[in-house]
Amino acid sequence: MDILTSCLFIGVLVLLIAATVAIRALRCYVDFGVDPAILDTFRTRIRAWWLLFGLLAAAFICGPLVTTLFFFILSIVILREYITLTPKSPADHQTLFWIYVFFTPLQFIMVGINPDWFVSKTGLAPYQFFSILLPGYVFLILPGSMAASGDPKRFLERTAKLQLGLIICVYSLSYAPALLTIDLPVASPIPEEMPTAAILDHGLENTVLETLRPQEEETPELNQTEQSLPAFYHRILPMLSGKHFQLLFFFVLVVQLGDVFQYLWSHASRRHVVAPKINSNKTWEGVLGGAVTTALLGVSLWYFTPFPKWWQAGLIALIASLMGFAGNMTMSAIKRDRGVSGYGTLIQGHSGFLDRIDSLCFAAPVFYHLAWLFSR
Repeated sequence: MDILTSCLFIGVLVLLIAATVAIRALRCYVDFGVDPAILDTFRTRIRAWWLLFGLLAAAFICGPLVTTLFFFILSIVILREYITLTPKSPADHQTLFWIYVFFTPLQFIMVGINPDWFVSKTGLAPYQFFSILLPGYVFLILPGSMAASGDPKRFLERTAKLQLGLIICVYSLSYAPALLTIDLPVASPIPEEMPTAAILDHGLENTVLETLRPQEEETPELNQTEQSLPAFYHRILPMLSGKHFQLLFFFVLVVQLGDVFQYLWSHASRRHVVAPKINSNKTWEGVLGGAVTTALLGVSLWYFTPFPKWWQAGLIALIASLMGFAGNMTMSAIKRDRGVSGYGTLIQGHSGFLDRIDSLCFAAPVFYHLAWLFSR
């Protein structure tokens, strides 16, 4: 990681430590008039954030291959949590087997393939594959496979719920590591037609040499670590700059803090609850207030993003917050439909992973496309 990425990590680490200390202090002094239920909610959220931050930090330090593998494992975990709540038939076991061992790994392999290498070998962009693999092909294969199993009972319900789980837990989440494959702008070289003052600053001799240098020598040299990597690594994932990790970390940060801002604003004003039977904690004041606050957070973190304009960081944070709200409401509706309070118990005190990253799943595709558009 470069200096900016390291500063972003350190800043979030300091905030987590401060939040942990503050929550423990408030729990010891209940005379401040703070609702104990709110403190318990934040305590469990902070515990989940520590786990998520630790996993992301380890993945970022180890490199893009481990980052993609981390999201693949996370996708498998939340897909399992989702499937445990859906109606299934013993005849669906063969279909689930292919989902776990073939289609889900193939989706993340398509995400992780180096675009430059793949285009040079096939003439096609890997984006064309990972963006249509599940909705374009797998969604046609799965109903046929389930129909061939010979069990017509609740066939339409089983098929629809399985496809929804794939969209949320696999397809949408795969757009998070796909942020590492976006062709982000890098520092531009010295232009061919340089002003006289710029030539004098750069040095006339160096300018002439750079102009006469052959084209094949203009590619950046790999450092000793990069030269030691096996050839297949460069085929799987591109050589990344710190901007890619900053973009991914910015995405996770604004979506998670967007949930917090919506929660705080919703408790500040309880006048207009969005859907009391789905999620009584969400109000329209909380949604709008949280979205605007998240947008301001995005603007304040603009320096750590690859976006050329400050309003782009604010806009993408605003939309990510709104999509996170859609994810929270959708997964809450599924839980109410199934009569459960959570998707699992993998995170002590706060249900499963899907309860904590549902907003990430819904925000990832929109964030990816906006980031791709703003980086053009």
